[in-house]
Amino acid sequence: MSSPAPVVVPLDLFADPADLTRTLVDIPSVSGAEGPIADAIETALRALGRLEVLRLGNSVLARTALERPTRVLLAGHIDTVPIADNVPSVTEGDILRGCGTTDMKSGDAMLLHLAATLENPSRDLTFVFYDCEEIEHERNGLTRIERERPEWLAADLAILGEPTNAQVEAGCQGTAAAAVTVRGRRSHAARSWLGDNAIHGAAEVLNRLRAFPARSVDIDGCLYREGLNAVSISGGVASNVIPDECTVKVNFRFAPDRDADDAVGLLKELFDGFQVDVLDVAAGALPGLSAPAAAEFVAAAGGVAVAKYGWTDVARFAALGIPAVNYGPGDPSLAHTREEWVSMQQIREMTEVLRTFLA
Repeated sequence: MSSPAPVVVPLDLFADPADLTRTLVDIPSVSGAEGPIADAIETALRALGRLEVLRLGNSVLARTALERPTRVLLAGHIDTVPIADNVPSVTEGDILRGCGTTDMKSGDAMLLHLAATLENPSRDLTFVFYDCEEIEHERNGLTRIERERPEWLAADLAILGEPTNAQVEAGCQGTAAAAVTVRGRRSHAARSWLGDNAIHGAAEVLNRLRAFPARSVDIDGCLYREGLNAVSISGGVASNVIPDECTVKVNFRFAPDRDADDAVGLLKELFDGFQVDVLDVAAGALPGLSAPAAAEFVAAAGGVAVAKYGWTDVARFAALGIPAVNYGPGDPSLAHTREEWVSMQQIREMTEVLRTFLA
């Protein structure tokens, strides 16, 4: 006997986007378990009857074919970090609390509402609701889309609904992580002069970090500040042994005028004389605000854009030659916290800004 088909949660895309946010938050969708929310989004988008809809794994894509001169891609991830006793959602006046309220189901609700209510936009639109953003790169839904259906990512501008607290955040920093290993010579602690203490030797690594001249770089009016920091240190064998190895892990957040090779080269040059193992590196994204569609959006959103501190999927679009910005409800500092919340009025106001630009 076959099991019954799963019940699909109905989504009213024409409802107040703040109410739609509440519905989305109440559908658990931790990374890797986005099936139910993807089913709900796919069903609601297909019911509109005027968008081409594609399901790819647990990513759902939809687009218009109006032959407009420009195309804007609007994207949001539908997964969340693990729930921390903060689902279902709770409403307190204008505040909506719950896992994903800020990162980024309010952004998803904003985009879904516009997909339903923008019947005659001035630009062609592509909507991308993708899975597994909060985990490793290879499982990210955009990775699969880029590999299997890259034509769906073609656009003149990409807007990601990541939380920006009502600001336009342009481009993003690149990020590199490395392990810097100091070698010494092991000996008995009672005869320490016979050894070479690797933990003491790590002081030179820390001194170089402390002296590092971090840049501030203005690109298209956006100020990107770089930072190179130790984020962990490990070493030691036993209380009676002089350690022969100590590893300092460093994180480098670099301005998008550097590429990944430049960032890695800087790390290796700075820590010359030590073993440097690159653990991870991802290029940033230039703001691209000189592109006409990007400039028009910034003007529609108030005329000011700021640099994005952190790495987001705008970097993927920048690598494809597509100007990309972040624009979504919620304070990004609340993302991934137990106390995550979003202003429902902010959701509504930002939805209307996007409507003005797209209509």
